[in-house]
Amino acid sequence: MSWKGKINRLIEPRPLLAAERQRFSNEQMKKMIVPLVIEQLLQMVVGLADTMMVSYAGEAVVAGVGLDNMIYTVFIYLFTAIASGGSVVVSQYIGNEDRRKANLSSAQIFHIAGILSLICMTVVLVSGSRMLKAMYPTTAPETLEACRTYLWIVSLSFPANAMYNAGAALYRTMGKTNITMRISIMANLINVVGNAVGIFVFHAGAAGVAWPTVLSWTVAGVVMTGCCFNRKQEVFVTAVDMVRPNAEMVRRILGVAIPNSIENVLFQVSKVVLGMLIATFGTSQIAANTTAQTIWSLAATMNVAASTVCITVIGQCTGAGDTEAAAWYMRKMVRLSIVLSFLWNAAVMLLTPVLLPLYDLSSETKRLILIVVAIHNLFAAFVQPFSGPLSFCLRAAGDIRFTMWASIFATVVCRTLLSFLLARTLGLGVIGIALAMVLDWSIKAVLDVVRFYSGRWKGRRVIE
Repeated sequence: MSWKGKINRLIEPRPLLAAERQRFSNEQMKKMIVPLVIEQLLQMVVGLADTMMVSYAGEAVVAGVGLDNMIYTVFIYLFTAIASGGSVVVSQYIGNEDRRKANLSSAQIFHIAGILSLICMTVVLVSGSRMLKAMYPTTAPETLEACRTYLWIVSLSFPANAMYNAGAALYRTMGKTNITMRISIMANLINVVGNAVGIFVFHAGAAGVAWPTVLSWTVAGVVMTGCCFNRKQEVFVTAVDMVRPNAEMVRRILGVAIPNSIENVLFQVSKVVLGMLIATFGTSQIAANTTAQTIWSLAATMNVAASTVCITVIGQCTGAGDTEAAAWYMRKMVRLSIVLSFLWNAAVMLLTPVLLPLYDLSSETKRLILIVVAIHNLFAAFVQPFSGPLSFCLRAAGDIRFTMWASIFATVVCRTLLSFLLARTLGLGVIGIALAMVLDWSIKAVLDVVRFYSGRWKGRRVIE
């Protein structure tokens, strides 16, 4: 069969499995995906609102917060990687119908994430200023000052962020994404109202955006952790299991989380390196990249939601030892991602020219934003379902090392090299950054499709 035929087969699964093998009905999957889409959409809309409000504090503050986010996100992705890696273990235990170990592994996610977040917070509070000065030596003084203020304050939210991600991972493995959606709505409302007050009432600039972030994550972390103690639900945690380490379970979780963390952190580190490159392009291009990233995140909503569901669905199939069902659902999730992503990215592209007049940015900055958003959305619709959701499917099946090395090669190596080639050597600036990003997706998509058809991901579940 030709590769074109294999890709067509991937996105068009064979007829439905027998009734007894239907682990997740369409209605169940809808109940998982819709709240996730709403949650992601709300976060992105709030992100857009935040960027718009920050733009009224001046392009220097926009640029400063944008450069800071590249560093801040390294830590957030680290906490997400721990939670995501742990959720693979929990979902496989659920599929294996071992509730005791599912509960224990859930509690150990909190234990690991809590310790790690405190270490990260301390590192940033002690050495954050020196880190920024070393990374952005040529950045304008007013931009660097906004960086310092924002990073110092938001680092205080690390523990709460880690607790929220740990709890959200637990609820998503159970398919109860409506809970995480409600908590996210509450936290994001706190954040957007706080930003409005901080910028328009107190005129606090970067600090006016940072403190609401801390408050919103603190509320989300406390509420989410409290929900996880509910003994009436399928999986729950206890204070004893959260505080007391279990060596075997910690090893099992870290066996998934460490490769996942390496992948995510190296990805963010490469973004920081690219941020250092972007910082040399001038304020207009920095502001264009910052604003475009917010729109890119909005456009990626469908793929992010589908990727999260992949962990629950494929993890439970793998935990039950049903690789046939896992393969079938992988095809189904890719097909669903392509359809939803195409419709959503087209809508975001049409919406972008409507949103741009709301930003207090120069005409050149807005022109650059339109170009890079168009590049992103085209590839996000047709390529990213293979490099995103399919990759999450392989990870949930236990094929951890492959997904890590594929991401390192495609993202850390290829994207970084291509970014310098296109953005600096060929002089394309942020347009070159966008082109390097979508080429990274294309390379990883090819690797994932080849891996899926090789069948080497089967039999790699992470539990005994």
